[in-house]
Amino acid sequence: MSSDILLEPFDLGPLRLRNRIVSTSHEPAYTENGMPTDRYRVYHLEKARGGVGLTMIGGSACVSADSPAAFGNIDLSTDAVVPWLDKLAADCHGAGAAVMIQVTHLGARTSNYAGDWLPVVAPSRYREPQHRAFAKAAEDWDIERIVADYAAAARRVAAAGLDGLELQHYGHLMDAFVSHWLNDREDEYNGSLENRLRFPLMVIDAVRAAVPPDFLVGIRMSVDECRADGLVEDDAVEILQVYAEHGIDFLSLIKGRLDSDRALASTIPGMGTPSAPFLDVCRRIRQRITIPIMHATRIADVPTARHALADGCVDLVGMTRAHLADPHLVEKIAAGQEDDIRPCVGANLCLDSIYVSGAAHCIHNPATGRELTLPQVVPAGEVARPRHVVVVGAGPAGLEAARVCAVRGHRVTVLEAAGEYGGQVRIAARSPRRRDLIGIVDWRWQQALKHGVEFRFSAFADKEMITGLAPDAVVIATGGLPDSAVAPGERLVHDVWDVMTDQLPRRGRVLVYDDHGLNPALDAVERLAEAGAEVVYASPERMIGIDVGSMNSPAYLEVFGRRGVQVRLAERLADVSRADGRLRATLRNEYSDTDAVFEVDAVVVDHGTIPNAELYTALKPGSRNGGAVDQQALRDPLAARSRKLPVAVGAEGAGGAEGSGGGSEGSGSGAVGYDLFRIGDAVSSRTIHSAILDALRLGLLV
Repeated sequence: MSSDILLEPFDLGPLRLRNRIVSTSHEPAYTENGMPTDRYRVYHLEKARGGVGLTMIGGSACVSADSPAAFGNIDLSTDAVVPWLDKLAADCHGAGAAVMIQVTHLGARTSNYAGDWLPVVAPSRYREPQHRAFAKAAEDWDIERIVADYAAAARRVAAAGLDGLELQHYGHLMDAFVSHWLNDREDEYNGSLENRLRFPLMVIDAVRAAVPPDFLVGIRMSVDECRADGLVEDDAVEILQVYAEHGIDFLSLIKGRLDSDRALASTIPGMGTPSAPFLDVCRRIRQRITIPIMHATRIADVPTARHALADGCVDLVGMTRAHLADPHLVEKIAAGQEDDIRPCVGANLCLDSIYVSGAAHCIHNPATGRELTLPQVVPAGEVARPRHVVVVGAGPAGLEAARVCAVRGHRVTVLEAAGEYGGQVRIAARSPRRRDLIGIVDWRWQQALKHGVEFRFSAFADKEMITGLAPDAVVIATGGLPDSAVAPGERLVHDVWDVMTDQLPRRGRVLVYDDHGLNPALDAVERLAEAGAEVVYASPERMIGIDVGSMNSPAYLEVFGRRGVQVRLAERLADVSRADGRLRATLRNEYSDTDAVFEVDAVVVDHGTIPNAELYTALKPGSRNGGAVDQQALRDPLAARSRKLPVAVGAEGAGGAEGSGGGSEGSGSGAVGYDLFRIGDAVSSRTIHSAILDALRLGLLV
């Protein structure tokens, strides 16, 4: 038996878990028509193969038709789900992990305009702020129907061979009956605690009766709703004692609530916040109840997880977002390879991207959620004829390309014009709020060195330098430069890099014009405003930071409110000119075509980046493939590798996958020249995740 407390087996009722690490319930939105099909299955299977003791699926799997999926939820209201659950459970069991599912009725936390467009229900008439649905007060027949739906869903889960389920008891229907601030009923379901527990106990009793005696039933519950009229720890302990008497086997502990962006961001905190902020709460509750506790909030690293167990805070430690970053983290702990664990940096893209792109994505593990087309573990030393790969640029894309190519067995040289690695990530990490982003490039740097990559810094690469290295393949990862030319007078404006690198005095009145919609402009606003500048934020969009998701926007909006940042929406920067020693900025309304003129001391523009493509253009005529790639191979590298298709397309056959060069065996068979590729912002202005995805796909095929 291991001496590491994380790796100790744990008996959760009749179920023995192989270790004490859990991936708690969450919804990655990988379903198809409400079914956990192959994409969903292999996502959890990868964690099982990586050593997790328990993987919990179906964050908010729905039991009723009037609980339509708001997050790509699993639909438990139909027998069609059983074969899919059965296959997932069998695969994970075969890899050694236990499997449970979260079961719920979303109540008001969904949309009236999804699924079958049935009215959503709550204990009382209520408008849920995040999804803006007006819920009707549940009638007696609604309550009876929903309780029966819970029982039917539980029977399906048990029939599929899962080990247990947990009932969602925060932010959804069950807890809404218990919480004073959501229950205004004047009947037997409100008033005393006995009355307020009537509905949840009906659900628990019905579920318990629907499953075998050895089937685990837990509850995910907030023990402190963090509002004056909400539940507090003493309430939670009293309620949990009653629930345990009715057959609840474990608690997945939450602190906080879900009813607004601000509340959600506090309940599931991201980067720039303290690690594991609620462990003291866990310790207090654990001392007062008899059932085991699991907890997962921002336990992102192994030492913190060990502490949570060793200090008696929890019985099972949830490392959920950490598993999205590295599903093999348990295996690496057991092998003594903790330094190889890809760190969770807390960016919360895994949550925000569900609303932006329709599915969860880790900011720097592009294989997560794409296990059908990308491997989580790069095959080591697989190439029969190693090639010399020259990568230009040591930002996140260049570092990932170098890492992947080196792991596969190629000889890799990285040329970087700056004196250190990191690229734009290093600039973004200058924001105290986003300092943890540096882990993205630190990990890749360390992994690249481990696998023998040669780095040359302060190397301003040109065509002669590249060709002098006699490469077989060249990867251009030179990134981009800020694009400030959005209006007449662009020579008078600054870019967000100037702000973040302190090239612009942080005083006076500053207009920050955001025609990008992501974090950089908001980082600039925060840096300027916190230093005392009077900041005007303007954007042609209809909202602040339109592509900054609800998990990250509250912190910025707090600064906007506290520092009095003036906001001008739906206005485009039309002109910047000098005026009496200051600047005159003209904003034109996108809808009324009217102008507003501001006198300011500086104008800062965020309009993304322009690709640094000069070197790519210079190298293109001498390349074998003219820079062309087979997009089919890039879209599905695993399939392309199985067919040994090349990613580089020869100049003579640029239309098909059979063009010359770049296959997994390389072009080292006497062909003269090099294959040429470009990735990341050297192609177009995109995101960290996009750049790393480019690099991983390409690196698997070079």
